[in-house]
Amino acid sequence: MLNFTYYGHSAFLLDDGKYKVLFDPFLTGNPRAAIKAEDVDCDYILISHAHGDHLGDAPEIAAHTGAELVAIPEVLAICEQRVPGLKQHPMNLGGSLTLPFGKVRMTLAQHSSGVAGGIACGFVVYMGGKVVYFAGDTALFSDMQLIGHKDQLDYALLPIGDNYTMGLEDAAMAAQLLNARHVIPIHYNTWPIINQDVRHYKEITEAMSRAEVHIVEPGQSLEMK
Repeated sequence: MLNFTYYGHSAFLLDDGKYKVLFDPFLTGNPRAAIKAEDVDCDYILISHAHGDHLGDAPEIAAHTGAELVAIPEVLAICEQRVPGLKQHPMNLGGSLTLPFGKVRMTLAQHSSGVAGGIACGFVVYMGGKVVYFAGDTALFSDMQLIGHKDQLDYALLPIGDNYTMGLEDAAMAAQLLNARHVIPIHYNTWPIINQDVRHYKEITEAMSRAEVHIVEPGQSLEMK
């Protein structure tokens, strides 16, 4: 069993009934945030890069929950500066990590990092009997096909907002390359510059790939089947 809860923008929680894994917790200052940072409960926090709308409240949430941070070393250094003494596990592209809930693999993302010397990333997470790919912020890139080949993806969480990341057409092609069974669009409608017609995304993605697209609003949950 694996439950997905969307907190808005690229922030979400995976819960297998025993462990809670939080991703890119941009909550303070997020106009679409469905929860306050101080109300989040989690055991691990995975951070894709250091832009403020992704790093967000990660150090502060880790401090009050005792959660372990997982990210590129340069991103973890920022967290350490903000709140010293946090539990952390540094990773880098291509690396895998076994945790009590399952396995995490860090993947390539094509995006700026938000910190000098760092690099943006995505994650493939094995948890609750499912394989979930979180693309982070990224452009479309052909090696997504390799990610889908190596990891038989049940769910892919893809940014669709355009301007800073893939737009609708590229994100639909990403779903095709990844060959995921399900897609959840994220990183859209937070601000006018990334407003998108998510229902149109669902139409074009389901027309050109095998994926079923699930539109999840901030604050809503989805049982990953």
